[in-house]
Amino acid sequence: MNKLNKIEQLITDQSILQKEMLNFNETCHFLDISPSHLYKLTSSRQIPNFCPQGKRLYFNRLELNQWLQRNRKTTSDEIDQAAANFLINNRRK
Repeated sequence: MNKLNKIEQLITDQSILQKEMLNFNETCHFLDISPSHLYKLTSSRQIPNFCPQGKRLYFNRLELNQWLQRNRKTTSDEIDQAAANFLINNRRK
């Protein structure tokens, strides 16, 4: 029975990745957050969403991916490389 549930979960995940627009429950699953947290994000306008009929919420999967990738943290290697480039390009003569 556990294997069957796992297979069902994989099929659900696969179908979500195929869709362009996700409903509220699919978005909760896609983002791995609780419904109450998603309601909080939508009511505070922190996450992009659509509400065409005034009741149901829909989300664009590509916009969700962009939203997830915001506020990227620079790695220490990237900082070191930028510092080295700055020193090379801005030598005093």
